[in-house]
Amino acid sequence: MQRTQIKRGLWSVPNWRAVSVLAGEHVAGRGHGRSPIYERDEDAQYLWSGLSLALHRDLAEEYWYNLTGDKPSLFVICHEAPDGELTPFEVTANSDSATTCLEGDDQVFAVPIPAEIYGYLEKFVVAHFVPQERKKRKRKNWSENLN
Repeated sequence: MQRTQIKRGLWSVPNWRAVSVLAGEHVAGRGHGRSPIYERDEDAQYLWSGLSLALHRDLAEEYWYNLTGDKPSLFVICHEAPDGELTPFEVTANSDSATTCLEGDDQVFAVPIPAEIYGYLEKFVVAHFVPQERKKRKRKNWSENLN
């Protein structure tokens, strides 16, 4: 996560953005919490460790739509404190879940899916998503009931 302080007159407001999601044991092994990557004047970057991507079989179709969309993304969902500090608490590949969080008080950032997670997510979708054949519904013949 990257924070930039934006000055407006006498006020200073933090502006956040998610830079990327990192995968692997080297990141997961750092425990939970925030560690600074760098902090300079008005800019800072932090690495949050301890978050994991949970995949659910019943959401495989949503993941498929995400992977086949224009910009396959992971969504970093954050709580905002009154002082403007953000704390990421979830990473998801489900855009519907991210949209639901946006409608609440959470902030959501989309980041490109790292290659190693993309491959894992693709295998998960292939194993658990079976597209359903679309069926047209038959129209009732209402004129038969008029006689």
